[in-house]
Amino acid sequence: MPLGLILGIGRAMRRKRTSSLDILSSKRAPRDYYKGKNCKPTGFHTNKGGYVIVPEKLPNYVVPDLTDFKLKPYVSQCPREAKTTETSETAK
Repeated sequence: MPLGLILGIGRAMRRKRTSSLDILSSKRAPRDYYKGKNCKPTGFHTNKGGYVIVPEKLPNYVVPDLTDFKLKPYVSQCPREAKTTETSETAK
């Protein structure tokens, strides 16, 4: 009997661990289970069914001033071939 117990423990240790996402999904859970997409909440629910947004939890994007910037924000999906010239220093 102790040999069977030791072999069972050995099999359990060798078994491939499942990913944390495979443990419980919405298809294998009860009907009212909602897993979500790993997003952080931006507020909290009140006792009366409302939702209060906390400004500290909202994302804050810092964008630099680009008024006199030479480059355009558009990148073409069909770029032209750029002709490059190799100098003697980079060829060595």
